[in-house]
Amino acid sequence: MTVGVIDSAVLRITDLEDEPPRELVGGKAWSLWRMSRLGLRVPPAIVITTRSCAEYFERGGVISDELFDEIRSGIEYLERETGRTFGAGAKPLLVSVRSGAAVSMPGMMDTILNLGINETSEAALATESGSPEFAADVHRRYCALYGKLVAGCLEDLEDLPDTAAVLGAIDAETGEAVPQDPIEALRNAVAAVFDSSRSRRAKAYRAHYGIPDDIGTAVTVQAMVFGNLDDDSGTGVLFTRNPLSGNREPYGEYLPRGQGEDVVSGRVTPQPLSWLAQNRPELHNELTSAADLLDREGKDAQDIEFTVQHGMLYLLQSRPAKRTAQAAVRIAAALVAESAIDPATACARVTAEQIRHLLRPGIDPEQVRDAAPLATGVSASPGYAVGLAVATAEEAQEHPGAVLVRESTSPEDVHGMIAASAVVTENGGATSHAAVVSRALDTPCVVGCGPGTVSGLVGRVVTVDATGARVFDGEIGGRIPSVDADADLIALIGWARELAPVRVVAAADEVDGEVFDGDGAVARSRTEAPEIPAGTAAVRGAYFDTDAGVEAAVDAGVSVIVSTNPLPVLLAAIAHGKRTR
Repeated sequence: MTVGVIDSAVLRITDLEDEPPRELVGGKAWSLWRMSRLGLRVPPAIVITTRSCAEYFERGGVISDELFDEIRSGIEYLERETGRTFGAGAKPLLVSVRSGAAVSMPGMMDTILNLGINETSEAALATESGSPEFAADVHRRYCALYGKLVAGCLEDLEDLPDTAAVLGAIDAETGEAVPQDPIEALRNAVAAVFDSSRSRRAKAYRAHYGIPDDIGTAVTVQAMVFGNLDDDSGTGVLFTRNPLSGNREPYGEYLPRGQGEDVVSGRVTPQPLSWLAQNRPELHNELTSAADLLDREGKDAQDIEFTVQHGMLYLLQSRPAKRTAQAAVRIAAALVAESAIDPATACARVTAEQIRHLLRPGIDPEQVRDAAPLATGVSASPGYAVGLAVATAEEAQEHPGAVLVRESTSPEDVHGMIAASAVVTENGGATSHAAVVSRALDTPCVVGCGPGTVSGLVGRVVTVDATGARVFDGEIGGRIPSVDADADLIALIGWARELAPVRVVAAADEVDGEVFDGDGAVARSRTEAPEIPAGTAAVRGAYFDTDAGVEAAVDAGVSVIVSTNPLPVLLAAIAHGKRTR
């Protein structure tokens, strides 16, 4: 890529020959570039860079005229590529305005669909499609998103019956009108997406994962394709490998006559991918062939967003899939077996914290016996938890370890999902917001339990068996899984022992020489982190089972750590060694 292109504020991402820097264009736009280079069908798009986001905040939250001139030029490029006119004419161009940080933060920032629709372009779209109902649905959807994300309307607008009702609700609450001018709306939407990178939920997510708080976001502006056009249209999400188990099999959902926000929001429950295989086999074959290509090229499990418009498949995003701890181990081991990655890469893709989660207790089947569950649904993130069922994210924060029970979750609930021990929803499927975020957090999650779940559970102490997709009344005990029964864990331990800068043994009598007892040192000094004496070769104690303790031991030159749970210690040592090299 030439220096001039890198210096541009707006890039024609689906038309670039050379690979753009991910930190400049964000993960979403980078994936569009990759898919277009692979010859896959991608709607044309431009991207406003992360550098432009930083400049926006430096200007006090103002889009400069110079930047917007480049955005206008990008819109003209989209018009040429599609043969359509932005928000006008007999064939109006509508666009999506989507966030995309360099580090994947699914659902944490805003997306506005169908921008460019107004009274005039609705009429044109109705004539072109032959469906006034479709055009009206597009207009209503756009106004609801604009009202929520740009105007700041707090009322739930998605369920209002038509555009007039949505516009009336926005005016009544905010006193603002949705602009008829698509250029004005675009400028406001880009600013709103920039602003969403500093929202409460985005900050909470970055803090939880240790992501720098100043990374901002790129903004991708892409020609719309419509999954809600007709019966031969729809939208969906496909994982190339099962994100719960890690098995090498397509996993996902498809929503006929829907748009992407319908699936992510969890407001409706989509069909399984098997529906697409049964009802649209040629389309399913095309989708799975593209998925196989992206899995091979990415050398990792992929999370793929797609839309079908009048029988034609369009790919909108492909990124490394968020996965459970169990899936992380299985996928890493499988990719080594497939010669896609080496053992060092496999160990880098599984964190110590994931192994700690994986080795947490699961529900004890002997204690369940014949107990009837209060609720059943779909397992979205396996695991086991016991806690007080609460109905809001704020209550989950007030009662750490509570079980958050909602009709469906949204990005506004993320702080409560971080605090909760489990998440249960009435609506949504395995690719809904609740499912994706819970897998990223490795929090047990059951979705799609049906109406009445919230009222039936809230206020009770419940046991969530997310692996079995069940919720029981009261507390049911757990059972710790065995490492020895899992061939993938055994393989990972073997690789980690070869790669780690320390040796891990199960007992102090396996060490030649003196072992520093961190627990005893803490008890004597009443400090949380013991000071390791100079020249210490071996250590033991609870502190050295933590990431911080492992890092301290490696930095002090310790060669042996005593632990009955070796894999998290080994992985933490490997990760720290890579960071400090």
